[in-house]
Amino acid sequence: MPILVSLLLSGFIGMFSETALNVALSDLMKALNITPTTAQWLTTAYLLTLGILVPLSGLLIQRFTTRQLFIASLLFSIIGTALAAASPNFEFLLVARVVQAMGTALLLPLMFNTILVLIPAEERGAAMGMIGLVIMVAPATGPTIAGLLIERLSWHWIFWMSLPFLVIALIFGMVFMQNITKVTKPVIDWLSIFLSSVGFGGVVFGFSSAGEEDGWNSLKVWIAIAAGAFALILFVWRQLTMKQPLMDLKVFKYPMFVVGLLLIFVCMIVILAAMLILPLYLINGQGYSAFKAGLILLPGGLINGLFSPLMGKLFDKFGPKWLVIPGLAIVAATLWLFSGINTASAVAFVIVLHSALMIGISMVFMPAQTNGINQLPLELYPHGTAIMNTLQQVAGAIGTALAISIMTAGTNSYLKSVKNPQDPAQQLAAFTQGVQHSFIFAMSLTLAGLILAFFLKRVAVRHPQEGAIH
Repeated sequence: MPILVSLLLSGFIGMFSETALNVALSDLMKALNITPTTAQWLTTAYLLTLGILVPLSGLLIQRFTTRQLFIASLLFSIIGTALAAASPNFEFLLVARVVQAMGTALLLPLMFNTILVLIPAEERGAAMGMIGLVIMVAPATGPTIAGLLIERLSWHWIFWMSLPFLVIALIFGMVFMQNITKVTKPVIDWLSIFLSSVGFGGVVFGFSSAGEEDGWNSLKVWIAIAAGAFALILFVWRQLTMKQPLMDLKVFKYPMFVVGLLLIFVCMIVILAAMLILPLYLINGQGYSAFKAGLILLPGGLINGLFSPLMGKLFDKFGPKWLVIPGLAIVAATLWLFSGINTASAVAFVIVLHSALMIGISMVFMPAQTNGINQLPLELYPHGTAIMNTLQQVAGAIGTALAISIMTAGTNSYLKSVKNPQDPAQQLAAFTQGVQHSFIFAMSLTLAGLILAFFLKRVAVRHPQEGAIH
């Protein structure tokens, strides 16, 4: 329990600081005198660092002890947060965000792997549900707390507030954290590291850049995605020909892992698209402040976090299929209703729909992930968690880029069909159509996930528990 508390507390603060800054971007543009495209780099650089480092986590978990990785992740997080809190300019803040991301990139795979080793498979759903609580409540509360801090103090306090909790987590972990994995010191293949960094980094950078002002018309977007895809093809070929691969692709021989991975990929695209489009709709379409928009979205995020442990327990009892299929059906129905929202939609309607969406996501995310990982043998846990966490970062970049692109295309399509595109009422109607199109895209993707969910099967539980504390 002390080990899990250390990991969950530090994970919560890491996820909080990741999303809290999104609400502060407009204030940062004014305070630091930067353009929206420049401000976007605070998010892009963070995602890019995760995209490069998370794939290496499987190697790091095998080369270093749990204590070493935990302490290193917390030190990176503390240093990055302190630098961000004291940042006098944009360049300083950008470096701080990269250092923060290095801490998160080490921590998230370590948290998943630790639970897989410590917790017996028949109780793993409840434990993974606790991770779900952390992963979902932190992003849900981030925008609301950040909005309040910006309104009363300044954006610096987003980081000053996080700092004491990270220090407490570090002290707690140094006292209680134990080494729970076996250090095997695999050979480092630098070519694989290079191909992985260029591959995943290129894809994340390309899709993240597609969300900027020039969008898909930018040459750098296509060059980055093409270079990333080519490097990934070489990376996969390299892993298949090595005795000790950096990322063991044998995990793809396990069908329930593959199904779980695809469902997580769909979930991440849908949820991040929704988390981006909904605040834009509330602020630009309904005229709310960032703080009020955060308050409107807070109930759904809290409900998702509170439902995650419950879904974990239900998974332990009934398996994944009876949670994932109804969950995806709820998500699809909710997104269909969201595709009809407009500037006159009631706040209560948005809160209810968002809460239903979050309940549906909680029924899918952890059960699909836990069932997939459960099928892997112990020696493939680090590789399985590394692949799942990496694909989540890639899905985040893809979901954000596609949501923005579809919203922009829908907006432009409407404006081309009207006589007076400069009319504010027409521009608002065009923006609403763009928002609706984004939700239709998310619903279509969810329906594809729903078809896939019918192939889910409960994985047999291994006995006895394979992990041990060293």
